[in-house]
Amino acid sequence: MTTELLKTVVEIAVQMIQAGAEIHRVEDSICRIGTAYGAKRTDIFATTSNLIVSVEDTGGEVYTQTRRILSTGTDIERLDRLNALARHITATCPDAESIRRQLTAIASRNNRYPAWIYILACGICAAAFCVFFGSRAPWEILVALLVGCLTGLLIKLTEKFTVNRILARFFCSFAGSLLAIAALRIGLVQTIDTIIIGNIMSLIPGVGLTQSIRDLFIGDTFTAILRLIEAVLLALAIACGYVAAVLLMGGVAV
Repeated sequence: MTTELLKTVVEIAVQMIQAGAEIHRVEDSICRIGTAYGAKRTDIFATTSNLIVSVEDTGGEVYTQTRRILSTGTDIERLDRLNALARHITATCPDAESIRRQLTAIASRNNRYPAWIYILACGICAAAFCVFFGSRAPWEILVALLVGCLTGLLIKLTEKFTVNRILARFFCSFAGSLLAIAALRIGLVQTIDTIIIGNIMSLIPGVGLTQSIRDLFIGDTFTAILRLIEAVLLALAIACGYVAAVLLMGGVAV
């Protein structure tokens, strides 16, 4: 395996992690690719923030690549295409240039929905959870919808400007809670409990928490701890955003 080929394979692993792949799946894919290209030994250490791959060929030459991973998310379609590419590489052993072209095509493919659909979905989700948690007042549901749309807009803006995820969750929770309290103060709604809970549901790091538990059961303890810490910090940021809005408004009493 050449240095260029290893660099391309490492890029596949990085994009898999960024798309939300399980760490053990990434490690297994890279090891299979290394075996397909005749590597004598393939060692990989992967977390959600760092990746180290070391390959020893039959001649005893060792190639090592290290990559820093700055952000992760969940993109199932992109992950499926990367998995398919990894299987294709294992089966056919193409050259590095061919792999790079396919990887570029996957990276350039826009799998995301338009921003307005995401924003509207956040609003509908917030309104639905508002009803789920007991609200039947039309104005409360409408306010929950508007606050949810605002939350979705802020999430998109923080992603665009690459704001730290913890800080982004704080601002989203703060802005949503502030708008809900303002609606209470001017008399649009009688209670804001279900409105705030409905909007918090779109901010809660449920996927990260689930992934941490899954990694723990699989045996990737270090990665599980990292994901769990991140999920807890995000949850604390959401809570702090609500508290900051309440303190700024002097409480939630009318």
